[in-house]
Amino acid sequence: MNKAIKWGLIICAGLVVLVIAVLLIAPAFIDIRDYKPQLEKKVAEATGRSFSVGDDLSLSLFPWAGVSFSDLRLGNTAGFSEKDLVTVKSFEVRVKLLPLISKEIQVKRFILNEPKITLVKNKNGQVNWAQPDDAKKKPAAEKTAKASKSEAADTGLPIKDLTVGEFTIKDGSITWIDHAADIRKKITAVNLKLKDVSLERPITLSFSALLDNLPLSIDGTVGPVGKDFKKATVPLDLDIQALKELTLQLKGKVENPGSKPGIDMAFEVKAFSPRKLMAALGQKFPVATSDPDALGRVALKANLKGDQKRLVVSDGILNLDESTLKFSLNASDFSRPNLAFNLNLDQINLDRYLPPKSEQKPASAEKAAPKKAADYEPLRKLILDGRMKIDQLVASKAKIRDLLVQIKAQNGIFNLDPLQLAMYQGNVSGKGDLNVQTNTPKSSLNLNVENIQAGPLLRDVLEKDILEGVTNAQLKLAMSGDDAAMIKKTLNGTGEIRFNDGAIIGIDLAGMVRNVKAAFGMEQKPAQRPRTDFAELNAPFSITQGLVHTPQTSLKSPLIRVIAAGDANLVKETLDFRVEPKVVGTIKGQGDTSDRTGLMVPVLVSGTFAKPQFRPDLAGVAKKQLQDALQGTEKPEELLDKKNLEEKGKGILKGILGQ
Repeated sequence: MNKAIKWGLIICAGLVVLVIAVLLIAPAFIDIRDYKPQLEKKVAEATGRSFSVGDDLSLSLFPWAGVSFSDLRLGNTAGFSEKDLVTVKSFEVRVKLLPLISKEIQVKRFILNEPKITLVKNKNGQVNWAQPDDAKKKPAAEKTAKASKSEAADTGLPIKDLTVGEFTIKDGSITWIDHAADIRKKITAVNLKLKDVSLERPITLSFSALLDNLPLSIDGTVGPVGKDFKKATVPLDLDIQALKELTLQLKGKVENPGSKPGIDMAFEVKAFSPRKLMAALGQKFPVATSDPDALGRVALKANLKGDQKRLVVSDGILNLDESTLKFSLNASDFSRPNLAFNLNLDQINLDRYLPPKSEQKPASAEKAAPKKAADYEPLRKLILDGRMKIDQLVASKAKIRDLLVQIKAQNGIFNLDPLQLAMYQGNVSGKGDLNVQTNTPKSSLNLNVENIQAGPLLRDVLEKDILEGVTNAQLKLAMSGDDAAMIKKTLNGTGEIRFNDGAIIGIDLAGMVRNVKAAFGMEQKPAQRPRTDFAELNAPFSITQGLVHTPQTSLKSPLIRVIAAGDANLVKETLDFRVEPKVVGTIKGQGDTSDRTGLMVPVLVSGTFAKPQFRPDLAGVAKKQLQDALQGTEKPEELLDKKNLEEKGKGILKGILGQ
């Protein structure tokens, strides 16, 4: 029995030696190049493409199973002018044979030299990498894939271990050609080197390439991956540099990459110039700004943690020119986004980022392009809960401090509450809402204004001296539409504005009474700009379809009282007001020799917002005088209609002047 076992072992050993000898000796007697035509034919049949490989073709089996070849070409299908899809100058791989039996892959070297891939889209929209219709699909390959998938069910990998001594891709290139769009892009000088590749150790990565002759590089470490790929935690520490301008750092980990992938990572984009970046790409900067230096510096960093269902952004810092934004974000349910955010901005001048002022073409020479309807469906799906705070803000030249907005949204309804800010020694508080449940947005705004200095505000915004005083106001507004023209047309609301201890710049109502000649153009006006000082100016108003109506605006000053009524058309930007001043105290010795107490001198305000016009209401003066004179007369209206009221008014004024 023992003798039988001994002879059995001897026979087995002899068979092993024989197999090894065959593996070592066979390649010396078998020239694989003799089978090259059959190989090329089989590959061509499987891919539906032309295939060829050079004569420098070799095969080894033991102890390292290896293949090397040169001048590989995989052609394009019919319909493409480019000859090849893939070319490879040379390739070599050496794999240890015996460890494969135990599902351990030991690669001595993997070297791919000058691989070139040309991706093409022709004018008919066809792409050259699509599988040809006549290409044969191998059922065996499908079975192998299923088997591999089954084997990987437990660990995620069909292998127990992997080690690679040398993995190198040298001087590769990828070319993208779109004949329909006349686009040609090329990535050249593609080099990839992996060091000390193992499932149990970090892999050192070094990648470089040229994108349209601009450098791109990735350096760092990945892993260890581990043997259980589904449940693995893969560390990353990468530095990415692109286009001479961008530097990106990634440090963190990818969790469960083979099942439910997630990330826990810090990233940082070093400061760069978007303008220089676009110039380096040979592209025109896509945004025109009033300040040519705006968008000159951007930097960004944040921590990211999330998976397929949720993303949390924390410790975010965005630097934009001289502004710093600190932010956090929590997002979930990406099919119906649920977002919560917190934004804190130190300062920004929005005027810098507005389009530059340009000369407007005459209306006759410019045809208005049809407006494309906005798509509000994404906003209807959005669930939002956010807070934004800005310490210092410039908008339309107005200087704003401590802006705070809390915003919530659901089912297409957005609520702003609270909305508050400080400006020009006063405060603004209120709330608003926006409804986009239909394609015509509806919005409303309630504001309370307290103690704002009107003069500095108007000088900054309008660059004009119009009004001074401490401003208090209550406004309730409602509107529809998503552009300025529609909003003006649909604007409705009520409100009241009060000014205390101020002045109207550009008109001197008391002076008009003191010196009627100068006021009505009968005498040269003084060089000093006129003004009407007041203790209180109260303006209640209503807005209907963009027409602002004030029934009784009242002004109180030491010498006069003023009642004004009229309209301001926001659509046409025109004015139509009648102002009635009345002297309530004597002005003898104040530049006048006559006592004009009780005198009414109506003033008409017309023109546009940009160029208001003021003139005395001569017809109104005459009408008042005639009404008083005709009191008790039958049909006084007929008498009034028959008179030239303006000529009569001039006569009355001459009487006032003593002429």
